[in-house]
Amino acid sequence: MKINIKSYFLNKKEVYSRYLRAKIEKRIDSDKAIIVTGPRQVGKTTLIKSLLEKKDYLFLDGDDPKTRTLLTEPNTEQIRTILGKHKLVFIDEAQRIEGIGLTMKIITDRFKNVQLFASGSSSFDLSNKINEALTGKKWEFQLCPISWEEYESHHGYLYPEQQIENRLLYGFYPDVLNNMGDEIGILRNLVNSYLYKDILSYSDIRKPEVIDKLVQALALQVGSEVNYSELAQIVNVDKNTIDKYIDFLQKGYIVFKLGSFSRNVRNEIKTDKKIYFYDNGQKYGHRKF
Repeated sequence: MKINIKSYFLNKKEVYSRYLRAKIEKRIDSDKAIIVTGPRQVGKTTLIKSLLEKKDYLFLDGDDPKTRTLLTEPNTEQIRTILGKHKLVFIDEAQRIEGIGLTMKIITDRFKNVQLFASGSSSFDLSNKINEALTGKKWEFQLCPISWEEYESHHGYLYPEQQIENRLLYGFYPDVLNNMGDEIGILRNLVNSYLYKDILSYSDIRKPEVIDKLVQALALQVGSEVNYSELAQIVNVDKNTIDKYIDFLQKGYIVFKLGSFSRNVRNEIKTDKKIYFYDNGQKYGHRKF
């Protein structure tokens, strides 16, 4: 049987080792819940499932309506029934479940022999729901798209060097890396179906087209100091709206702010911040083709 080598490598699905895995492993069996947050589609579920591979664990999907109903404000005995004899429990997309903070607190407090894992794609509700309930009772980790170190560790030195231009353009989302030749389609779907899903669900944004214009404006000045008044003129909204929408983009793991560096601390405070994307593919997905 003949094998098309080019087709083989284009369709081969790479599984990248994540450096965060070792850090999480050290915290297992510490009597605290393990929380992994980050953008959608970066591999949070894959990472936690790899940690639980070949082990008997209970998987609860927060995207499933029946699971959400089951885990919404259950009492201790109901939770005991749900958990059964499982010692390992993984709640995926936990932010989708109403009152999940209290549910996770009951599991952590009352079921000492249970190791709880949870993932969340938005810091809007998840942080608010679990921070107070799980104060001092959780280890929280943030997973981002594949890093250059992880990419080079997997492929070696030469291939990543050959891919620098593509990676600067299309980024490091696992789905993008595993679908060479279809990067534009993947990124469009990623932006439209996932990256804005939490932002539009958990914020009071009434005009999605405004935030789309804002993201495009930010993409055109990556690496430069950002002036909110200037952005307000470009997007045609007021400065306070720009401030609020950028805060939403931060909580949705689209962008992050980076302050200036100066030997004079007062100058650092006065200087406008720069805004970067968690992944270059996020900004590329907004381009019009």
